[in-house]
Amino acid sequence: MSAQPDHSVDRKVAAIPHTINAIGEALSGEQRARFYGEVLAAEEAVVPAVMRSWWKIAMLAKAPSAEHSRANAAAGRNLVSIDDLLSRLEGAHG
Repeated sequence: MSAQPDHSVDRKVAAIPHTINAIGEALSGEQRARFYGEVLAAEEAVVPAVMRSWWKIAMLAKAPSAEHSRANAAAGRNLVSIDDLLSRLEGAHG
C-alpha cells in the first residue's frame, strides 16, 4: 500500500488578473483602502509599479498557509515570514 494520494495535489494559486479592480478585490479591508489610495494618488507613469507591488502582496495573501507561516515566524520557529520574503523579493528586483 502506498502513502501517496490517488490524485495529484495542485498547490498552484490562480493568478490574480493584473488590473486595478482585481487587485483591489483580492486585498482585505485596510490593505484595499491603502492600495486604492496609492493608485489614485500616483502619477500615471508610477501606476504600473504601484500595481506590481500590491499584486505581489495580494498573491502572497492567497498562498496556502500564509497566516500559518506568519505565526511560525512570529513564534521564532526560524521560518521566513511572507512579509519578509516579499521585502527580500522587492529588494532583489529593485
